[in-house]
Amino acid sequence: MSEFPSRRFHKLHERILLSFWFSLLLGGLFSVALPLSLYWGTLHVPTTTQGQRTAIMVVSAAFLVSHITVRRLRKTYPGVKSGFFIAPQVFVVYMLFALGALLLRLEISRLILVGSGIAAIFWFHLEYVATFRYRRLKLAVIGQSAADQLLGLPDIDTRVIHDFDLGPTRYDAVVTDFSQLDQATERFLTKCALSRIAVYDAKAIFESFTGRVQINRMSENNIGSLLPSPAYEMLKRLADLAILVCSLPIVLPICIVTAICIKLESPGPVIYAQMRVGQGNKRFVMYKFRSMYTDKEHSAKFASKEDPRVTRVGRIIRQLRIDELPQLINVLNAEMSLIGPRPEQPAFVQRFDEIIPFYCYRHVVKPGITGWAQVRHGYAASTDETQVKIEHDFYYIKNCSLYLDLLIVFLTIKTMLTGFGAR
Repeated sequence: MSEFPSRRFHKLHERILLSFWFSLLLGGLFSVALPLSLYWGTLHVPTTTQGQRTAIMVVSAAFLVSHITVRRLRKTYPGVKSGFFIAPQVFVVYMLFALGALLLRLEISRLILVGSGIAAIFWFHLEYVATFRYRRLKLAVIGQSAADQLLGLPDIDTRVIHDFDLGPTRYDAVVTDFSQLDQATERFLTKCALSRIAVYDAKAIFESFTGRVQINRMSENNIGSLLPSPAYEMLKRLADLAILVCSLPIVLPICIVTAICIKLESPGPVIYAQMRVGQGNKRFVMYKFRSMYTDKEHSAKFASKEDPRVTRVGRIIRQLRIDELPQLINVLNAEMSLIGPRPEQPAFVQRFDEIIPFYCYRHVVKPGITGWAQVRHGYAASTDETQVKIEHDFYYIKNCSLYLDLLIVFLTIKTMLTGFGAR
């Protein structure tokens, strides 16, 4: 065994580039001070008006919130390493501040607000590119069980350590399987912690980088940690209703056009009703736009990628997820939520419950029109794929929050644009 391990520091330039305060200062100068100086310099403004002073306060606060949320989203949730999430998140923050100023009837300079928003989006993308290589974690893995879980995961550098020797290499943390610790490993991990080297359970790292909770490593004792809080469920219900009402002017015309197209292409009902299993294992009737020929809709079977049952209109509305819009009726009836695990047919639920451990625990929350499993994994066409999808569902139940729901909204938009996981 090696001697007492020493703490592994980032190099100085890495620590500066990854620093919260350095990024906040430099980003503030670029996204707030620079647009203001260009505004006043170009227009030769001799004095500031009330609207300009209000805009300065609003854009400063909007940039600060954007800075915090972008860094939190990047660090907290798996699958958000892409720069795709920067622009929509900054846009939402600035829009919320602009809406707040409008509701409060504050006089505000729109030019300053728009200029700062564009500069902030550009800055966060620039920072993302400049620091990407330094944010890739380097982990020392101890034990074969931990290595089996972590080796090959994306966005992470892992190296299996033998004889508790870290060597001269810098590591961000030491990882092992806490369920299989012997005395020698416990002593080494204690020394690492005393030397300020982070120590993590392999299961927690796996969840953080894959967005999945491994079912085969769960026990009955883990079940209690998956219960969502009542306060979150209440806020989510209010958010569902608010979004549903606000989206009606956009959704209704799309539904009308879709219904006409379906009716013109093939005979049969426009809306397809199917029994599904929801929260508490209770059955309910779920509604969708019909995307298949009527004589091929009734068998409970997986859809294939080039399914002959799907109509031409159906293929388009499935790719764009328009076929799910009638489920807003289920949301209004409190049978579903906008975000949650997808509801399955009773025949599938009975089958999977016999094969996959803890399968029915996904029914502890309301099913959703979109969800973490849909945007991370896509469509499941076999029992093995369903197990992986269930692991994503369990991750959502364990970590559910309004912030994670916002991330799923962003990912859903990306999914609709790319057609990921459509059948």
